[in-house]
This record gives sequence, C-alpha cells and structure tokens, in this order.
Amino acid sequence: MAYLTLNKTKLKENYEFLKNIFEENGVAWGVVSKLLCGNRLYLQELINLGVDEIHDSRISNLAMVKRLNPDVQTVYIKPVSKRNVGKMVEFADVSLNSELETIHWISEEAVRQNKNHKIIIMVETGDLREGVMGEQLIDFYSQVFNLPNLEVIGLGTNLNCLNGVMPSTDKLIQLSLYKQIIELKFNKKIPWVSAGTSVTIPLMLTHQLPKGINHFRVGETLFFGVDLFEEKVIEGMHGDVFELHAEIIEMQEKPMLPVGNLAANPQGEVAEIDESLYGQTSFRAIVDIGLLDVDPKYLQPTDDSIELLGASSDMIILNLGENPNKYQVGDILTFDLKYMGALGILNSDYVDKKVID
Repeated sequence: MAYLTLNKTKLKENYEFLKNIFEENGVAWGVVSKLLCGNRLYLQELINLGVDEIHDSRISNLAMVKRLNPDVQTVYIKPVSKRNVGKMVEFADVSLNSELETIHWISEEAVRQNKNHKIIIMVETGDLREGVMGEQLIDFYSQVFNLPNLEVIGLGTNLNCLNGVMPSTDKLIQLSLYKQIIELKFNKKIPWVSAGTSVTIPLMLTHQLPKGINHFRVGETLFFGVDLFEEKVIEGMHGDVFELHAEIIEMQEKPMLPVGNLAANPQGEVAEIDESLYGQTSFRAIVDIGLLDVDPKYLQPTDDSIELLGASSDMIILNLGENPNKYQVGDILTFDLKYMGALGILNSDYVDKKVID
C-alpha cells in the first residue's frame, strides 16, 4: 500500500525558521492546518512543536485540535454557514467574517453558550474572494463592535487564493490605515492586522512588510518551505517535509505508443501520438496509487530518470526508459509533493500516514 511520510525533524526546522523570522519582526502568527485534514497523528506533531494557535476551514478539524489540547487557540478561516454557527462557536475561539447577518448569529450563539467569541473582519483588497469593501468598512464595524459576547480583534485580508492577486506594500499599508481610522473614530483598539499568509512572507524577508501588519496565517510555507513569489524553496527551509512512497505493482517492457483506434479515456483525454516513437519500447512501471488519491501533476519522482505518463483511478503509469536503476516489482518509489498533491493524499483514507525522524 502507498503511504505518506511526515519528517518531523524537517517540520521542526521549518517551524523554528519561521518562528525566528516572525519574532524578529514583532509579528504574531498561527499555523493553518487545513492541509492535514484533521489527521490526529500529524496535528499532534504540530502541537508538539509548541504551536499555540491553529487555523482551519473545517470545524471537525478544530474539534480534533481541542481534543488534543484545549489550550490551543483555534481560528475558523472561512465564512461560516448558518447551520454550522453553533458548532463553530463551540470549537473555534476566533473566526474570520465578512457578513453582518452571520456576525449577529455568532453573537447570539455565543450568548447561548456563555462564551466570548473573537472575530477578524475580512477586508476586500482585490483578489475578490471574501471581504468587506473598503468604503463600507466603517459602517460595517459600527454595527458589530458592541454586539454581546463578541470582540473584534483584527482586520484581515486574503490575497492570491482566487484570482492570483499578489500582496504588495501599498495594499497592506491601506489595510493598516483602515485600522488606524477605526481606532480613532471609535476609540477602540484593534490588536491585529492579519494580512499575512504564506504568499506574504517574501515581503517580510525582503523588508517590504509595512510595520502595521502584525499577524500571519501560515500553512504552505511551513510544510513546503516555499517562496510563493519565486516558486522556490526558501534558503534555510525544507521542501520535502512530506513524501509519498508507492510500490511498483507491474514492471514490463512495452511499446511507447498505444495500439488501436483511439478515443477519449475516462478522464476525457485523447492520447497524443508522436509518430517518431513508433516501434520503440521502454520499461513501464505501475504504482499502487491513482487519481482517486492524487493528481499526478502534483507529484515529482525523486529519481529524475522517471517520467510520469498518466493515471487511472487507482494506478499511476511511469516511464522508466531503459530502467537504469533496475527497479523491480515490489520496489518502493518516492515522490515529492506540491501542496495540492499533499492535500489530496491527506484527504484519502486509502493512503497510510506515518511520521519519521
């Protein structure tokens, strides 16, 4: 069976790298754990690092965090649906919000549960996902800051997750100015300007982060060490915290081109034919994982001589050329993962999850 490994030593080194950078810049931060899909083993590894704030977009995952350590501050990071407000208030200490009616429901539920709930008001800064329009923010704040059992602890924004709009110094300065305006107008302190996600880290590393930005929500860079501006691993971090291991279940020398009349496969694709390959053969391996678990475009074999050819629901097909490394049936191949590849595998019940040193 294919299995996924998390290297806890590399995860710890990535965490310490980020922790030091944030401390140097006077920035608070929490770890976005949605990639882990509520996996108890991997969430425990986060908590073992000393993480005291965990963000997620699934209430059940936050419930797991609370079961593992009730002292961790939990943050729900998408607008909550009406039918889930009760569970959200039960398991999340903080939530990100952009709808007045929803915030009223949260306040009412917090009163019922005799809890104080904190909110971050999300502000639209150009990527057109969730967020209050800037010109409406003052009126929006005026209608929520006095609601019972509710505390507005921050303004936030989200960039790059829908239309790919990148963070900039100008956009982040604007968000900081909104905070200053609200504090002056209402004589209220707003502790956080939560404008940082993994995509914003390069601005901090290059000293372009405005001083008003004092809170980050980080997942991808912690787990993959990636600079999302340059699409490369940040020096001093690890890009291979996660690795996929899959077993060869067939190894045969076969023609390089299919034989017969071609039609669309179950994925709706028709094979492209390179006529220069007629008559040639290569060794082809099949491994025990498929599209049900992961899209092959998010995988990279650690052996550069291996080429990904395609996949069906439960198998991935590889071209090994002349098989210079003499792979055989039963051998284990290792793959590096992109974020979406790891997400698919972590959401699959068919792939074992392990922790290694």
